[in-house]
This record gives sequence, C-alpha cells and structure tokens, in this order.
Amino acid sequence: MNPVNFSDAEKTGHPPGTILSAASGKPVSFDDMISDLLTARVIYVGETHTRAEDHEIQLEILKAVFRHRPELAVGMEMFARPYQKVLDDWSNQVLAETEFIQKTHWYANWKYDFGLYAGLLNYIREHKIPLFALNISFHIPSKIAAGGIESLLAHDREQLPESIFLEDDEHRQYVLSVFEKHGKIRNHYSFEHFYQAQCVWEDAMAESISRQVGKSPMMIFTGNGHIINKFGIPDRAFARFKAPFRTIMPVSIYSADDLQAADYLWITGRKAEES
Repeated sequence: MNPVNFSDAEKTGHPPGTILSAASGKPVSFDDMISDLLTARVIYVGETHTRAEDHEIQLEILKAVFRHRPELAVGMEMFARPYQKVLDDWSNQVLAETEFIQKTHWYANWKYDFGLYAGLLNYIREHKIPLFALNISFHIPSKIAAGGIESLLAHDREQLPESIFLEDDEHRQYVLSVFEKHGKIRNHYSFEHFYQAQCVWEDAMAESISRQVGKSPMMIFTGNGHIINKFGIPDRAFARFKAPFRTIMPVSIYSADDLQAADYLWITGRKAEES
C-alpha cells in the first residue's frame, strides 16, 4: 500500500534532503538519525514503490547501519515466505540476478521494475546479509478482499497469521480513506473484506518479523502505507515481540500536522506517485 497524503513540501521551507524528527519537530542530520537508529532492534524504512529516490534512500540507510551493525538482517515486503530458500541462495551468492528474478517470479508477484531494487538487493548479496521474506503469498489478500477470510480454501488458510487484529479504529479510518479513493475497489469489494485483507497482510508480515528478530537487529523495507502512524506492521510486530523500533518514511509532500506519521520524514525532490 503506497498512498500517503501530505501537503506540498515547498510550503514548509524544507528543501529536498531534509530529515525531520518527530521527537523534536526539527531537521536533524543524517548522522544523528543513524545514531538513533542504532539503538533500535527493528528499523522500518518505507517507500513509494515506483520512486527511485526512495530506494536510493533505503540503500544509503542500509549501508550506514550495516557499517556499525554487520550482524544486521533484512526483511522485505517484496517477497512471500514460500520463497525463503531462494532468498537464502541470493544472500549466499549462489544465484545470479537473472536466475533470482526468475526463481522469485518477480514479475508475476511484485511486478515493479526490478531495476528500482537492484542496488539494494545487490548490496545485500555482495555483503551476504541475511534476507527474509515477510509477506504472505500474494494471492491471499486479494482473495480475502473479494470474499472475506471465511471464503479461503484450507490450503490458503494455513498461511494466515496466528492472530489478526481488527480493532484499531485509527488504522481502520486510514484504510477506509484509501478504500474510498479507489472506485474499482469500491465497486467490487466490501470495505469489511478489504479491511480484513489489509490486517491479514500486515499481521502476516509482523509475524514474520517477530519470528526472525533474534540477537541481530533487523531492517525492514516496505511501502509507506504499511508503516504510517506505526499502526500497520510496526505496532503489530511490537505486540508480538517487544523490541524497540524506529520508522523512516521518504516523502516528497509534507505537512507539519503529519510529522507523527513516522519517527523520521525524509523529504525527497519529487511528488509521490501512487501505485
């Protein structure tokens, strides 16, 4: 989920490259942000999937944290858990890029241009960083959105997270705002089923993180919509495993009223595209 709405960044007086801290309400340096991130066990770095600047920011943060924490692991929304063996082979430098794209069924599952993620993934491979698939199989949320959890066949139900939290009113209102902007979705799905799908999606990723966070810190790459206000993946992972975390969202459009959307907002140079 990508859509995150903010006001025009130019109105704030903060130029592209500014990093804003929710704690202080003021700009901070990259080094100061990294120093804070190093105190966390889980670091969430968001993205708008189609925006190259966001992936460059993700790679810059990964490199900086890895220099201090070479035991770091990475988790990514872009891969479903059944592909974990392929990701292991990638981190262990067993696979070349073309083979990795084929074996993860990248263009059937994630569909976005692999080139946007190539720098990030190649750095992970070069440094043999453990890489974990976070997502539930991609066809399951869409089936839930179409017919609800109860409509799933037995083999799909086996992938559901052990617990699914549907009672967060603020999260529900955010997802409703996304739902109402998409006419095609409204025409085919009920909101309740759509909301079930969103919660299953995020609880599944939170469960994956909780199973992998051990003694090593973990950096998570996912869409901004899954970490905004922390009520998507971060709070759900924290409920399972009380590890300190931080969130960073690259945003090109910003309003002071939205500063609490993440621990850090990194202002980029171009208006976000929705996808």
